[in-house]
Amino acid sequence: MLNKLIEIVLEAGKLFEEGFNAVKEVHHKGTVDLVTQFDVAVENLLKERIADALPAFTIIGEESSDEHQRADRAIYIDPIDGTTNFIHKIPLCAISIGVWEDGVPVAGIVYNPVLNELFSAGRGEGAFCNGKKIVVSETADLQQSLLATGFPYTKVEMGRDFRWVLETMENLLPHTQDIRRLGAASIDLSYVANGIFDGFYECNLKPWDVAAGILLVEEAGGKVSNHRGEPYRLGDPVIVATNGRNHEALVEKLADYEEA
Repeated sequence: MLNKLIEIVLEAGKLFEEGFNAVKEVHHKGTVDLVTQFDVAVENLLKERIADALPAFTIIGEESSDEHQRADRAIYIDPIDGTTNFIHKIPLCAISIGVWEDGVPVAGIVYNPVLNELFSAGRGEGAFCNGKKIVVSETADLQQSLLATGFPYTKVEMGRDFRWVLETMENLLPHTQDIRRLGAASIDLSYVANGIFDGFYECNLKPWDVAAGILLVEEAGGKVSNHRGEPYRLGDPVIVATNGRNHEALVEKLADYEEA
């Protein structure tokens, strides 16, 4: 399964890279949530190829599916994670494909054609970048940890998500080495798996944002939970992914989402 999906993703990557360098038609799904013709074209190509290769799975794509759709055997597709970066020609954007069965991730691929980084994982088989095995970092001290985060589109409403982001940043920033914001959750998770980041947290992500990256982190030896330290389930309001050594310390500094 994984090798076939990699073959499909590499094909879609050619269209992705063409779009990265092209003039784009930009449309608004929300106030600051953007989509281009290449998001749709890449997703359509992926859905067509994957449906032929794995007909027993339900394909759930960002540009064509209900975010609350669920299936026992599902493939979650984000054709261009980091669309804003893609539009502005910032080379931090990726195709993300996560395969889940009975609520458990079994295969994941995150591919950035621009930087030629292909992350892949199969359950029980380890995590890889361009075919080379990767592992999480060994940093145990939160103060020495380089973290990644993101800001949800709902920030424009200045409601609970906005307050949670600000309160968490205030609680956390003085107690870390620093915090980065790359603009693509799938890449953030891949970089945790690859030992570049020591941890990652964000609120209000969709299943296709994290479905692949979760397995990458776990197969690289890391840990993924919600903001209470419980096992993460697709749809939880907050995701926390770390090398496992600094996980509890990071969770303790997060604001209470329910009361934000």
